Amino acid sequence: MQRILISGSEGLVASGLIPALEARGVEVCRFDLLGRENSIEQGDIREAAAVRRAMRGCSGVIHLAAVSRVVWGQNDPDLCWETNVEGTKNVLKAAAESEPKPWVVFASSREVYGEPAGCPVREDDELRPLNIYGRSKLAGEQAVLDAREHGLRTAVVRLSNVYGRIDDHVDRVIPAFARAAVEGKALRVDGRDHTFDFTHLDDTVRGIIALCDRLENGAKNLPPIHLLTGRPTTLGELARLTVDTAQSASIIHEAPPRNYDVATFWGDPSRAHKWLDWRAEITLEEGVFRLIQDFERALKHTPEKQKQSPLERSGV
Repeated sequence: MQRILISGSEGLVASGLIPALEARGVEVCRFDLLGRENSIEQGDIREAAAVRRAMRGCSGVIHLAAVSRVVWGQNDPDLCWETNVEGTKNVLKAAAESEPKPWVVFASSREVYGEPAGCPVREDDELRPLNIYGRSKLAGEQAVLDAREHGLRTAVVRLSNVYGRIDDHVDRVIPAFARAAVEGKALRVDGRDHTFDFTHLDDTVRGIIALCDRLENGAKNLPPIHLLTGRPTTLGELARLTVDTAQSASIIHEAPPRNYDVATFWGDPSRAHKWLDWRAEITLEEGVFRLIQDFERALKHTPEKQKQSPLERSGV
């Protein structure tokens, strides 16, 4: 049976990836700060010994663990760098010292491009991150590519605004908007013209599994690959779509953007089609509709006192 380690196993992407892998008969080893106490599932990628223990017997690693939000990186840049760069180096060192050596997939971000000169962005476009989170992801990418010199089969996947679960971070833009619209509360848009490429979790999972299959079958020197739709949507358009889909009376408030956020990004997905035979299949309209339905079902069973929440924000 194939055995794969997933770091960051309690996060959004892993929440879809783990059941999909297990349905294929893969044994998944979980590794996360939020894992159960006194269990192999609890671990910090900044601790090299813990990473080595978790990786034993694994033929592959999907490295998702990170300080995974731009705002978190801004609030604690040292922790962001230690986790996203030094932690990634721990993963790579453990893989290089294992026998046999597992392949490694590294989850990077659109933030490595910073504010692009033009869109759609291609994987070979200039990398000039705007914030500490983007810089840490770029440094992680370089470490992953350098690890090939030590005989590792590695791959970099660049993700863009993944969504699709109601238990995502409450202040991320799509779940925040969807919940507010279902509850009839105001939506706050921080930069109505800011434009992004929103990718559903199910599509993201399919792409990562396709990339893992390539590595499992011996592929080497794969280039960085986008998993995204290629479709631009402004935050203002997203807010209106969400309110209309929920048939909500919610009011949309506009606010200034944050000064450390990228304002515009959408990417070219053609490399993923060429290398992985992958295309995004779930439209934003369908994905928002699904999420609103999920919130409606969940909120029916939520006590009134637990439904209280602040004005929803457009944190991406």
